Amino acid sequence: MKIRPVILCGGAGTRLWPKKKKHQAKQFINFGNWTLLGKTLERVKASIFDAPIISTNAKYLRQVKQHLKKHKIRKYKIVLEPAKRNTAPAILSTALIKDIPNEQPLMFLAADHLIEKVGLFNKAIKKNQKKLTQNNIFIFGIKPTMPSSEFGYFLTKNNKVSRFVEKPKEAKAKKIISKKGYWNSGMFYLRKDSIINNFKKYQPNIYRNCNKAVTKAKYKSNVYYLNKQAFTKATAKSFDYAILEKTKDINAIKLDIPWSDLGSWKEICKMYGRNKRHYFKKKNVFHRPWGSYVNLFNGKEFLIKELYVKPKGILSLQKHHHRAEHWVVTHGKPKITLNKKYFTMKPDETIFIPLGAVHRIENPYKKPVKIIEAQVGSILKETDIVRYQDVYGRVK
Repeated sequence: MKIRPVILCGGAGTRLWPKKKKHQAKQFINFGNWTLLGKTLERVKASIFDAPIISTNAKYLRQVKQHLKKHKIRKYKIVLEPAKRNTAPAILSTALIKDIPNEQPLMFLAADHLIEKVGLFNKAIKKNQKKLTQNNIFIFGIKPTMPSSEFGYFLTKNNKVSRFVEKPKEAKAKKIISKKGYWNSGMFYLRKDSIINNFKKYQPNIYRNCNKAVTKAKYKSNVYYLNKQAFTKATAKSFDYAILEKTKDINAIKLDIPWSDLGSWKEICKMYGRNKRHYFKKKNVFHRPWGSYVNLFNGKEFLIKELYVKPKGILSLQKHHHRAEHWVVTHGKPKITLNKKYFTMKPDETIFIPLGAVHRIENPYKKPVKIIEAQVGSILKETDIVRYQDVYGRVK
């Protein structure tokens, strides 16, 4: 039996656009002729997978259908949520649709994850298929590359999950990694009957209402329109809280592959830094008295640059009216001014420059400084620079 991939595609991506009412959901952002949902759809074309099921809401139906068409996926099902109820009702509702047999292995994937070394990932899925039972759950852990407070973690004992840790502070994350903790990727692998049995046991309210929502759903052109009255009565809970923290039968599949949920501008900057050769164009290099910069990608309301600050180079003391900036240092030790604070940064460190903050980068050392910068805002032009001081005489 082939594995049925279920793509959870309801996230709003608010972490990237905290103060905007209208913003782009992360899975649909064009990062340079590709989107995270597009990459996910390409992954599920592998021979181990059956036709995908996409769980989303009415707001995204048009974009989901456009992606399916673009990636030439003709066989699919869409389960449409009439209201936001978090991942537990979303996961259960997709599993309950009638064309899925009871012993069907289901692989739940987030629409907004970037996974590299896909071959290793698919191999791990196939390898563990025979271990799936009517009660157990497999979750995918990613070997951490750094202590991060942006991800949840889990600890294991003999490949069984012994403890979950929800987004710890950096110091605690270091301790978890020293105990061989893994990032919780939020990807789950289990059979249909296991989902039903776990929800019946631990979340009867969610099971009862989702079952009604699916039974009374309208079905048209490959889309299940879940019954609103029943679905909104289901308790809004994440799958982690609803099921994973209750059951003891959780197995870990540990992976050492490049993975990111691109959930912050820091992660997005790092992704462009790793792949900058794909984005580099000579015509986008601009020289300045302090060094140079290259525009790597100009997206919708964001611009990714790499700054090169030569030894002894000093940018002007400046602010912006229309944009905020996120910096990731990749080389050197820049001296930073941020309003009335002065400090030195090291490679892999990040900083956020809020809209209107007075700031400057200096390189007092002999080695060059390189910074990947994400500009986020409504106007992303050089004209949006208000200079206060400049050693090259550019203050008017």
